[in-house]
Amino acid sequence: MITLGIETSCDETAVSLVEDGRVLSSEISSSVHLHFEYGGVVPEIASRFHVEYIFSVLKKALQDARRDIKDVGLVAVTNRPGLPGSLLVGVSFAKAISLALGVPIIGVDHLKAHVISAFLGDVNSKTAEESFPFLGMVISGGHTNIYYCRNIKDFDLIGRTRDDAAGEAFDKVAKILGLGYPGGPVVEDRAGNYRQNEEIGFPRAVCGDKDHVDFSFSGLKTAVLYYWRDAAKTEAEKDRVCFSFQQAVIDVIDKNIYHAIKITGADRFAVGGGVINNNVLRERIMERCREEGVELYLPEKRYCADNAAMSAVMGEMLYRAGERSSLYLNTQRRVG
Repeated sequence: MITLGIETSCDETAVSLVEDGRVLSSEISSSVHLHFEYGGVVPEIASRFHVEYIFSVLKKALQDARRDIKDVGLVAVTNRPGLPGSLLVGVSFAKAISLALGVPIIGVDHLKAHVISAFLGDVNSKTAEESFPFLGMVISGGHTNIYYCRNIKDFDLIGRTRDDAAGEAFDKVAKILGLGYPGGPVVEDRAGNYRQNEEIGFPRAVCGDKDHVDFSFSGLKTAVLYYWRDAAKTEAEKDRVCFSFQQAVIDVIDKNIYHAIKITGADRFAVGGGVINNNVLRERIMERCREEGVELYLPEKRYCADNAAMSAVMGEMLYRAGERSSLYLNTQRRVG
C-alpha cells in the first residue's frame, strides 16, 4: 500500500509518499524566510504560503517517488496540534484527494509523529512496531513532551512543558540577543564559539512528581533577559550567554530523561523534533542512554524538522491497527 502523507501544522508545507513503511519521497517547502523580519511565525502568512505551494509540493513528491496520484491507497494528514489556518489547508487538501480517489483518510497527531520519525530512514535497524513499548520524546519549537508508548494507539503523556517549549526558549533568547530567527541554529553556533570555562549560573527549573516529569523554560528565558539588560554588550559576552543558556536547557532535558527512564523502567528511547538537530543535545542524550543501558533511536537530521514522511508512516501504522477517520475529520489545536 502506498500512503500519501500531508503536513501543514506550522510553516512547512510537506508531502511524502510511503510504501509499507519505506519512504519513497519526502518533499518540504518552508516559509521560514517570510517570518524572519517578525522574529517568529505569523499564522496568516504561513497559511497563505500553504495554499500557494501545496499542489506544487505534491507534484514534486510524486515525481521523486516515480508514482502517480492514482497509486495512492491511503491519505494520512496532520490534523493536530498546530496553527488552525495552516492545519485547515492541509486537512482540506487531504479530504479532497481522499474523496476524489475513493481511498481512506487518517488524521495524525503531529507530536506523536515526531516520535515515530526516530525510526525513519536507514539509521535504525528496527521499526517502531518492532520496538514497542518504549519511552518517546518530542523536543520542538512549540512542545517538549515525554510519552510512554505502549503501542501506536496508546501514547501515555507523562511530561510536558508548563510554559515555553525548549525551541521557543531558543528563539526568544536569540531575539533578546539580536541574533535573528530561527534561534536554534544561531544560538548553537554562538555557543560553540565560547571556549572559556566561566558559565553564567542560569536557573534550571525542575518540575513534576514521582509519576510525571514536566518542563519549564520561561524562568530561564527571563533570567537571560535580565542578565543581558545589564551585561556588557560585546560579541564575546553574547557567545557566553548562548553557551550558558544552552547548557541550562540541556541539563534540564537530561535530568528529566533520567527521571522518566526511572519512572517507566523503559529500555528503549525514541526522540524527535526540530531541537534534536542540536549536536550538543544529541551527544548528551546519547551519553545518558549509554549510562543507563537504554537503546536509543534518533532521527536522521532531515527528519527532525516538520515533515510529511513521519505523518505518512504513522498513518499507515494506525490504519493497520484498525484506526479509521472520516471526511468530517477536523483540525484540533489541543496537545495530544
